[in-house]
Amino acid sequence: MSAVLPPLQIGPLTVATPVVLAPMAGVTNRAFRTLCREAGRSTGFDPGLYVAEMVTSRALVERNTEALRIVTFGPDETPRSAQVYGVDPATVGAAVKIIAGEDSADHVDLNFGCPVPKVTRKGGGAALPWKKQLFTDIVRAAVTAAEPYGVPVTVKMRKGIDDDHLTYLEAGRTAESLGAAAVALHARTAAQHYSGTADWTAIARLKEEVRTVPVLGNGDIWAAEDAVRMVRETGADGVVVGRGCQGRPWLFADLAAAFNGSDVRVRPGLRDVADAIYRHGELMIEYYDGDEFKGVRDLRKHMAWYLKGYAVGGDARRALAMVSSLAELREHLDALDLTLGYPGDDAEGPRGRAGSAKTPHLPYGWLDSRDLDAEFEAKLREAELSVSGG
Repeated sequence: MSAVLPPLQIGPLTVATPVVLAPMAGVTNRAFRTLCREAGRSTGFDPGLYVAEMVTSRALVERNTEALRIVTFGPDETPRSAQVYGVDPATVGAAVKIIAGEDSADHVDLNFGCPVPKVTRKGGGAALPWKKQLFTDIVRAAVTAAEPYGVPVTVKMRKGIDDDHLTYLEAGRTAESLGAAAVALHARTAAQHYSGTADWTAIARLKEEVRTVPVLGNGDIWAAEDAVRMVRETGADGVVVGRGCQGRPWLFADLAAAFNGSDVRVRPGLRDVADAIYRHGELMIEYYDGDEFKGVRDLRKHMAWYLKGYAVGGDARRALAMVSSLAELREHLDALDLTLGYPGDDAEGPRGRAGSAKTPHLPYGWLDSRDLDAEFEAKLREAELSVSGG
């Protein structure tokens, strides 16, 4: 067997398998990261990089309890990877200094890809790179804050706001010049949200422009074969996997095998899926400091993802989506026909809601200029008021 790609180098960090778990709000907490990491390690190959869900810089600086929980890692998580979102350079710099200076993580990713209206309508997320100087100032502040501690900073972004307002090539070159250790591109615009098809040719173009640091590709990776095809078609140095692993942490076993030249794949029967769901529930309760109801309630949204393609009736699905305790979860799982095998293609492919393309919500007059005026600068700070940008 021969590896598809060499190890991924992000600053001083060497990631043997060039696969990154994308930060997803409400999904990639410590519990889910544990499942993904365990799956990757089960192959015998070294796992990839598993990023915590996005946290706002304002919340970190204010020592918000939930924000601090988001950037809390388990003892077996190495390297530890956090993602920060912010719109004010000073606040982002302060947040990164907290993470790096207090040894909370080994790697910090900056989010410039979030397409949700509550973020973009205030100029944040995928809307922000349109303001060239603001993007520059935020990346510079983060890199400067992390540098004394040897913590690499990376940038994750989208192609732009829409097809008429693309920013990814310029943003990639800027991030590279400011000392970012890698750039990742979700090959959709904010207007696409998660709809349509990811434009992998944009990843190839970015790779042509950014030469001195790794370029990672994201979008429409539903199986290990998609990931291998992406890097071969685009020249990317690695992949970032988001919705494809929802309800399917074993995808990281497939990815680890594929990138190391093995054709071994995980094909779980319903009993395996039930075991994974129950283990997820136990880990969620642990994540919430023993709060059983809160942990199991947070698990509910994963049920449809886990059961995609399996012959589980509507009543059973609804019951699992309403569980309130581990005992109740065990009861409903045991009531399933656990002898059912892997359903094949029905369990594969896109997962989660793709939605439809829509006009991005932006501040009034946002597209009129690439520069940021004082009025917009004041409004931007409102975009940092929540813990997670979604």
